[in-house]
Amino acid sequence: MVEKLSSEQREEALGRLKGWNFDEAADCISRVFKFKGFSEAFGFMARVALEAQKADHHPDWSNIYDTVTIRLSTHDAGGLTQKDIALAQAIDKLLA
Repeated sequence: MVEKLSSEQREEALGRLKGWNFDEAADCISRVFKFKGFSEAFGFMARVALEAQKADHHPDWSNIYDTVTIRLSTHDAGGLTQKDIALAQAIDKLLA
């Protein structure tokens, strides 16, 4: 099983991520993505789904028209792990 990140590891990892926010109560990171319309948002979700499937690590997310909200936490570990950081980085690369 993957280990939760220590507070030092979490801070260091968050320093490498742009736009992701840490929610201490939920021990997760989240980010809101805004697009030009529903089709663009849905296309982004499809690309994220492929990355998540490859990583065998699936986000908690929602879509409201042109906005996608993603929350990452490793449920098996009870909080934030390196798997979440890696998936956040892969998601960010989709937008680069």
